[in-house]
Amino acid sequence: QVQLVESGGGLVQPGGSLRLSCAASGLSFSTYFLGWFRQAPGKEREFVAVITKSGRDRYYEDSVKGRFTISRDNAKSTVYLQMNSLKPDDTAVYYCAADFRGGSYSSMRSYDYWGQGTQVTVSS
Repeated sequence: QVQLVESGGGLVQPGGSLRLSCAASGLSFSTYFLGWFRQAPGKEREFVAVITKSGRDRYYEDSVKGRFTISRDNAKSTVYLQMNSLKPDDTAVYYCAADFRGGSYSSMRSYDYWGQGTQVTVSS
């Protein structure tokens, strides 16, 4: 049974930082593209970042470029999202997802497995 379990969310002040983790089990981790998505209240889930199987290539949604960094540790079957210079607009539930075929990385439909999400709240 495949499981993706996010952690590291919480309440942070504007300008602060958080590091999200997503631990995977039940799948051959190094053979999957890993992505992060987020969903704010009343909005659709949106793409945030993706990292390729080897970790060599990474792609980001425009509003997080230069502030967020996605990384992976294949030995630990874990993907991370380092979030710096957080803004209130970053408030959302953050989800990690795994894509085996490497389809359109910004499309939710490309992903085979999803975590349950972790809440990030940016507020003073």
